[in-house]
Amino acid sequence: MSQALLIIDVQPSFSPPQWLIDGIRKIIGSLPSVATVERHDESKTPFEKQLGWHPASDDDSLIEADRFFIKHAYAPSLESIEYLKRLKVDRVLVCGLQTETWGLATGFALFNAGSQPTLITDLTVGSSLDRTGALGVRL
Repeated sequence: MSQALLIIDVQPSFSPPQWLIDGIRKIIGSLPSVATVERHDESKTPFEKQLGWHPASDDDSLIEADRFFIKHAYAPSLESIEYLKRLKVDRVLVCGLQTETWGLATGFALFNAGSQPTLITDLTVGSSLDRTGALGVRL
């Protein structure tokens, strides 16, 4: 089974734990990898208006993936989904941050694009509201 790794928003704004960064780095290089980075643009996603907080507008990934895609919302960009489809992999392994929000949106986007998303639960962390990521795993 051919696979690719999708790393969601492991970036300074979200204060990922070191064990998560170290764990993801251990598997980088063993399969094609893509990382997303959430960058703030209030005209695209009203984080400040609705949540009173926003990620940085200049964050970069803390993981050295093969490809990087910037996004401005919960779901991955269309470009990142199309790139993963062009890889013609059987399954996309998903890891990173915000399991109950970004991770869930990513899973649905991959599924809707005809992919088989699989969450690597040992390399996933929830938001500051649920660091365990249990909500996203249950959903």
